[in-house]
Amino acid sequence: MSLLISLDSIAQHDPDLVGGKAYALGILLTAGRKVPMGLCVTTQAYDAYVRSAGLFERIAMELGRKDFSEMRWEEMWDVSLRIRNMFLNTPMPISLLEQLKGRIEETFGNRPVAVRSSAPGEDSLKVTFAGIHETYMNVCGVYSILEHIRLVWASLWADGALLYRQEMGLDTETSSMAVLIQEFINGETSGVVFGMNPNEDEQVVIESVYGLNQGLVDGTVEPDRWILDRPSGKILSHMAVKREQRVVPSSTGTQVEGLSPQQHNTPPLTDDEVRQVYDLVMQAQEVFGCPQDVEWTFHQGELFLLQSRAVTTPNQEGSTDNRSWYLTLRRSFGNLKNLKEKIEGELVPEMKQVAEVLSGIDMTVIGDDELGDELLKRSGIYHSWEKRYWRYFIPFAHGMRLFGQVYNDTVRPLDPFEFMDLLVISDLLSIKRNNMLERMASLVRKENRLRDALRHDEDTSWSVEFSRLIDEFIETFGDLSCGAAECSYDRDSIKSVVREMAVRPPAKSFKDTYDIEKLTEDFLSLFSGDKRSFAAEILDIARASYRLRDDDNIYLGRIRQRLITVQDEARKRLERRGVSVQGYVTAQDLAHALKNPEYVMQSIAEPEEPEGAEHIVLKARQLTGQPASRGIVSGIARVIKTGDDLLGFKAGEVLVCDALDPDMTFIVPLAIGIVERRGGMLIHGAIIAREYGLPCVTGVPDATELIQTGKQITVDGYLGIVIIA
Repeated sequence: MSLLISLDSIAQHDPDLVGGKAYALGILLTAGRKVPMGLCVTTQAYDAYVRSAGLFERIAMELGRKDFSEMRWEEMWDVSLRIRNMFLNTPMPISLLEQLKGRIEETFGNRPVAVRSSAPGEDSLKVTFAGIHETYMNVCGVYSILEHIRLVWASLWADGALLYRQEMGLDTETSSMAVLIQEFINGETSGVVFGMNPNEDEQVVIESVYGLNQGLVDGTVEPDRWILDRPSGKILSHMAVKREQRVVPSSTGTQVEGLSPQQHNTPPLTDDEVRQVYDLVMQAQEVFGCPQDVEWTFHQGELFLLQSRAVTTPNQEGSTDNRSWYLTLRRSFGNLKNLKEKIEGELVPEMKQVAEVLSGIDMTVIGDDELGDELLKRSGIYHSWEKRYWRYFIPFAHGMRLFGQVYNDTVRPLDPFEFMDLLVISDLLSIKRNNMLERMASLVRKENRLRDALRHDEDTSWSVEFSRLIDEFIETFGDLSCGAAECSYDRDSIKSVVREMAVRPPAKSFKDTYDIEKLTEDFLSLFSGDKRSFAAEILDIARASYRLRDDDNIYLGRIRQRLITVQDEARKRLERRGVSVQGYVTAQDLAHALKNPEYVMQSIAEPEEPEGAEHIVLKARQLTGQPASRGIVSGIARVIKTGDDLLGFKAGEVLVCDALDPDMTFIVPLAIGIVERRGGMLIHGAIIAREYGLPCVTGVPDATELIQTGKQITVDGYLGIVIIA
């Protein structure tokens, strides 16, 4: 069995044994290119590990929880994180460790190395998947290298790999992973060169940054860009950028630091170095017979080739394949810091201001033309913010996941989502809203007369304090809709919720049962010096990410509600004219109809239920989803499909829904468990379940169809299953 092969002899071996990346570098080294020395841990080592450690069956079970075609990106994050935790907590068998340890130590000693993935088929001529598997830079010491080999093995099942599972042929029976260990080159300037511009065949593109290539690859550092004539190598253009920082080695691997004044004003490459990079990529093309995408670095005047793969073409215009977008959700620590500053310092205050300004206009007193203009204006504002939400807020959710990786790598918990326990210190807007409802419920529990009045739907205006609390609630939160069902927070609906809350004792939050400060200190105590500062900073980012994952929906919901207010007024005016407004009608259609009495709207009817569907009853005994919050509970199911379902929720029931939006969480204190069709630890339902310590299972296909209101169900938040009695 071949477990380790030196890079200079790789070209003599089967590519499936060493993987695409290592094989390509071995071929280039044999052809005389300057490549950092290295060893390849073959796929046979991976196979020996997963089989002997019992991981094969456990990985298969995780991948079989749900059809991948029905998974959201959050669920793929969860699956990959659970599998990663298996590798973290499963040591190599002693016999395998000893076979690897001696030669690795002999080859590298304590010199820093890069530990890189090299999956079979990766970077081949047929297909290339850049950035899907893990690479670790500046790793020192044999035991640290062995730890990082397991992490690279785990990245075979990374969320990006799961997205492209069919193209990669990802299969528990046959898939494997080789690992390339190379001498770490601390380059002064680094970059990528595309031997053929994907958008223009007759051009070569060079991108370069100061410091390590990691800054360019993960988006932390914006590169200078040169466009060259492909046949001659002549420089056609140079696009300079605002140079501010670079990625350099650190005690934790790598870190971002500022550039010197001279580097600020000087391109990272001279014309002569641009020519050397051009020559390198054309030589690589000559070796492989097709244009190459080459990573490189200059160290002490020498040009090193770090990686070479076939140039790929971008998605065709109009393609519905969103997987490349999913991969952009990954964010580096430095990028997350910048996102946090932009979101908290710029976007959130602006969203609040926009909602406040829009709320100051009385729609009932303006004319039809003005109302139509206002409708178009608000539609544009909302859709503009929706785009910014996807561009900035969604990727910032990665702050939780990045912290989770740091936590799991350090603590090695049995529960891969234990890190979430440190995040509930955040004061979510939806929790503040529920706390205000709880204040009203507490008053009802104390005053028998008030409790009886609510029970019999009688007048409560005589209670000055209760009326004040309702007024305060409506003023603070009354501009929100109740999720997709769009039920308003009027006084009667608030009383209905408070009446149910008063029936049971106050709901305890996670913070009431756990000492968050102690959990935080226990985590930070595992670090010292600069590493402790880094751990504290990434925890702060994760808490902001956790809070905004909930609050951003509420801020966006307020702007959306301002649009709905105008839409509702427009519908009323059109109906008073005798115009029937049915089904879904766009804001543009409503506006045109207001301004032009002759305009005919194009409504979109609601999809009809198939004939006889109301007689079909699907029965299931056990449903499988994703474990999202620990605990086991049994109770009566309440399936939420409409606003009436929300307001009819009873204390002590299990909440079953398609997707638990932040605007729906006022009923969560009444629930004893949560089941949701939408999946993932980063979705709102999972976050709120953790806040209240409720068992929760997410990602249950057809949950609202397979479970009926009134059914006795058991929610197992440990295993991720729901049992129907």
